[in-house]
Amino acid sequence: MLTLTGYANRLSVIAGDTIQFHVAKASAEVLTAEVVRVDCADPNPAIGGIRYTSTALDVHELGPACAQHVPIGSYASLGSAGLLENHERFTLCLLLQPRLRSANTQVICSNRDESAQGFQLEQLSNGQLALRMSSTGQDHLLSLEAPLHLGSWYRVLLSVDGPAQRAALIATDLRSSYKQERELCTNTRLRLGSKAQLSLASSSAHKPLDCFNGRIEDPWLLARILDGEQTRELAVKDHGELFNTPTRAVRGSQWNGKEQCFRHAPRHYAAIHFHQDDLDDCRWPATHAVQIPLDFASDAYALLLKTGTFSENIPFFVVPPKGQARSKIAVLVSTYTYTVYGNHARPEWFADPAWRESYIDQVQSWGAYPHNPGEHQDFGLSTYNSHPDGSGIGLVSWRRPMLNLRMGYLTYPYPEIRASGLRHYPADSHLLMWLKHHKLDFDLVTDEELHREGLDRLRPYQTLITGSHPEYHSEAMLDALQNYRDQGGKLIYLGGNGFYWKIALDPAREGIIEVRRAEGGIRAWAAEPGEYFHQFDSEYGGLWRRNARPPQQLVGVGFTAQGNFVGSYYRIRKEARADPLVSWILEGIDEEIIGLEGFSGHGAAGFELDRADERLGTPARAVVIASSEKHPADAPWVLVPEEQLTHITTLPGKSHQELIRADMTYFDCPGGGAVFSVGSITFCGSLPSGDFNNPCSRLLLNVVRRFTSS
Repeated sequence: MLTLTGYANRLSVIAGDTIQFHVAKASAEVLTAEVVRVDCADPNPAIGGIRYTSTALDVHELGPACAQHVPIGSYASLGSAGLLENHERFTLCLLLQPRLRSANTQVICSNRDESAQGFQLEQLSNGQLALRMSSTGQDHLLSLEAPLHLGSWYRVLLSVDGPAQRAALIATDLRSSYKQERELCTNTRLRLGSKAQLSLASSSAHKPLDCFNGRIEDPWLLARILDGEQTRELAVKDHGELFNTPTRAVRGSQWNGKEQCFRHAPRHYAAIHFHQDDLDDCRWPATHAVQIPLDFASDAYALLLKTGTFSENIPFFVVPPKGQARSKIAVLVSTYTYTVYGNHARPEWFADPAWRESYIDQVQSWGAYPHNPGEHQDFGLSTYNSHPDGSGIGLVSWRRPMLNLRMGYLTYPYPEIRASGLRHYPADSHLLMWLKHHKLDFDLVTDEELHREGLDRLRPYQTLITGSHPEYHSEAMLDALQNYRDQGGKLIYLGGNGFYWKIALDPAREGIIEVRRAEGGIRAWAAEPGEYFHQFDSEYGGLWRRNARPPQQLVGVGFTAQGNFVGSYYRIRKEARADPLVSWILEGIDEEIIGLEGFSGHGAAGFELDRADERLGTPARAVVIASSEKHPADAPWVLVPEEQLTHITTLPGKSHQELIRADMTYFDCPGGGAVFSVGSITFCGSLPSGDFNNPCSRLLLNVVRRFTSS
C-alpha cells in the first residue's frame, strides 16, 4: 500500500458543481492539499518537465486522511443464516467450477461467525475440496481424496446432521459422473455459527477474505437433510447481494454452444465468475471537497497532495455547464479509455528485468511519477491484464487510485531524451500545450458528458478535437459524434486505434465500465466462446467494426497495424497539393516529408496506425493528404487480426506491407461538417517539437483556423 494516494469520485466536474476526493495516508505527518492547473504532464526535461500553476480554489477537508484498506475480491452475501440457528440439520448444494490452484485456501461458502464457529466449504492449496466444521471449540476438517480438475463442473452436496454428530460431502463431476464422497463423524454435537451470514467466494459476508477464483451456480440451502436424488431439481431464485461486481453473463454448467447470448438461454448462463482481484470501488471515505465556481476555466487540473517527503497528484477535468460554451473549440478527453487502461501493468515489467531497470532509472533521473501498477497491484489492474485464474479483466472502475492517470507517468523507458514514452493522459497534454502555445481558446468535454448528454453537449462548438487515443466508446457517444459531424460540426481526429472497442456502462453505478474482447481485434486476452454479450446492457460486445460501425464510417480511417512504440514520418502526396479541397491544409509547408521528430516514438506516425478503406466506409470523396512509410523493421509491425486471412493473404487482397501505414485524411460532409484525421497515435507528440514550430504543427494550425473561421 502506498504511503499517500487517492482518487476522485469523478474524473470530470461541471463548473458550478463539487468534486470529492478520497485520500489514504499512512504517514503521521501533516498533509497539505491544493488544486493546480496542469500545464505539462510530460516529465521529459527536453520539454521542460512537469509544470503546473497554483489556483486560488479552496480545498475543504471533510475528514482526516488516514491509512486505508483496499477491499479487493468479489463475493456474495446470501443474507442472514438465522434459519440455521433453530435447525441443526441442513443441506447445502451448489454447482462449482474451480479455475485456480492457489497456495492459499480459497473459500467457496461459509457461515462461520466471529468466534470461527460454523461451517466452511474450501478449496485447499492442493486442489482438494474440503469441509471445515467448527463447533464447541473443536475444528474438524473433511477433505475429498482427489483434487478438483480446473475448468470442470461439479455438483457439490453438503449435508450436516448436528444432533447425529455427522456431516457428509459429495462432489460429482458433471462431465464424467465421477463421484467423490466422504463422511465426517465426531464425538461432539455439530453447531452452526451464531447469527452468522452465509457468504459465497469469501470466508466473510462483510468483506472479501480468502476469496475463491472460479464459477458458482445455483447455490441453495434447506434446513433439512436431503439425499442426492432429491436435490437435482431444487434451485434458488435469488443469489443474494454481490460485491465488487463479479462477472455475469458467463457460461454455466448447462452451456452446450447452441446459444451464444445469455438472454436466449438464461439457464445456460446461470453462473457467476468470482475473482480474488475484482474491485469496483475502494469505498474509502471522502476526505476533501472542491467547489468549482461557475466561471472557472475549463482545463486539466489536479489535486496536489504533500506530506513530508511524499507527494501525490489526482488529475481531474473541469467542463463548462451544458449549453454554455466559452470557445469555438472543444477537446474530447478520453476518460473512458483512461479508465479501461487504468493501472495497466505492462508485461515487460514482469518478463524483462533489463526493461524494468531501465524504466526505474529513467523515472528517477527525470523526476517522473515514481509508482508503477506492476509493483502496486492492490488497486486492481486494467482490462489489458488478466485475473490470477487466467481469465481477462473485463470490468473496471475509476473509484480507485489509477497510477498511470497521473502527471509525469511514463509508460515506456526511452534512453534518448527526445522521446518521452508517454500514453493516454500525459501524452494528451501535448495537445493542450499546443493549443495554449498558439493562444487557441478551448473547452474540455470528457467521455462522461458525451455519453450522458450526447449532441447537446457538442452542439455549441464549431470544432471538436480528439486526443491521441480515443479507443473506447458507447453507442450513445458514437451517435453524438456522427450527428455532430453530419449537422455541420468539424471533427479533428488526432489519434490512432480510435473508435475501436464497444463498451457498456453499469446502469446503476457511475464509473464502472465493461469490455468484452469478442471475436477479432488486437487483444490482450480473448473472451471465452459464448461470452461476447455484455452483462450491463445485454448487447453484443467486441469491435465496433463487428457492430456495423467501423471507424472509417465516422472519421475516414480505422485501425490497420501496430508495432512497438516507435514512429516514422508522413510523405505528402503530390496530388493533394493540387486539389483545392485540401491544398489549403498544406499552406506554408514546402516539405515533402513531415513528422520526422516527436516526443512520442521520435516520429509523428507510429505505434498504432489507421488507414483509409472505402470497403469499410471511408467516403469516396475523402482525400488522403499524406501517408506514412518506412516504419522501422525491428518494431515488429503486424496487421490487426481482423484484416488477415492467412499469413500471406488479407481481406483487402493487398500485401501486409501495403496495409501498414497511417493515412492523413480529409473529407467534408453534406450537412456542412468536415473531418480531418491523422491516423497515428504518436502524432500529438510531434506538435511541441522545435518549440511548436514544425510542419505538423503548422498543418494542424491551418486546419483549426479554417474550421473556426466562421
